[in-house]
Amino acid sequence: MTLTDHRKPEAAGNDVLVEIHASGFTPGELSWSSTWTDRLGRDRTPSVPGHELAGVVTALGYGTTGLAVGQRVFGLTDWTRDGTLAQYAAVEARNLAPLPGDIDFTVGASLPISGLTAWQGLFEHGRLQPGQSVLVHGAAGGVGSMAAQLARDAGAYVIGTGRTTDRHTALDFGAMEFVDLGHDSPDDIGTVDLVFDTIGGDIGKRSAKLVRAGGTLVSIAGPPEARLTDALAIDFVVVSDRAQLTELAQRVRDGRLRTRIGKVATLDDAVAALNPTERVRGKTIIRVRP
Repeated sequence: MTLTDHRKPEAAGNDVLVEIHASGFTPGELSWSSTWTDRLGRDRTPSVPGHELAGVVTALGYGTTGLAVGQRVFGLTDWTRDGTLAQYAAVEARNLAPLPGDIDFTVGASLPISGLTAWQGLFEHGRLQPGQSVLVHGAAGGVGSMAAQLARDAGAYVIGTGRTTDRHTALDFGAMEFVDLGHDSPDDIGTVDLVFDTIGGDIGKRSAKLVRAGGTLVSIAGPPEARLTDALAIDFVVVSDRAQLTELAQRVRDGRLRTRIGKVATLDDAVAALNPTERVRGKTIIRVRP
């Protein structure tokens, strides 16, 4: 990964060109084939990583509607196009939502992947209802902390899991109970209506028997390996959604949702920031413009 000059992108049909102010980065994306190939599987390296952004629209492509030049926006880029760790990015307009003026660009760039993943896992795939119980694995992580807050705000009883050092953060971000996976057995939790699994592996397998009849196991760590006889098991890949992004932004404005930002670095320092020598607790954000 290097910092270099790159051709300024152009807005194609239904695109907007965004002057990026802040960009989010997910370390796992470097292992995604879409980071290195186009939609037909052809190599497109060298490629620009990063998929989360907050910035200002500077140009509209042919036929683009719904956004205007000069508008503050945030959202996701397409998985198979050059990303957001740059000064400009061309993005399909449908993947973006207006960013209210009282939300900082840094916060806006930390919302899309974690927030949309949590929203879609809970409400679209998990069909969470008020009064239900939800177990959130990795409740102190980027997605887990969002899921815990959204679930609690929706009237669910939230149980979070994680390491010993995650207890305070998980409870602070919405969990009502905490299970230390290093010392406690998930089997002692009992059954819940929904398991939101961000970890996978053995934890995912053991979680299957925690889902009560008629409940759901939702995973973002790959297809669940365990088979459920009286419940649903779902894995999914997050997609951008303007209406959901707008809902997330409104909850931030209302003080009902917080993002967990662990490190903010400049674009000049991005290579070092994205290759940390120690664990970063929270989202890494690259502030492209001051």
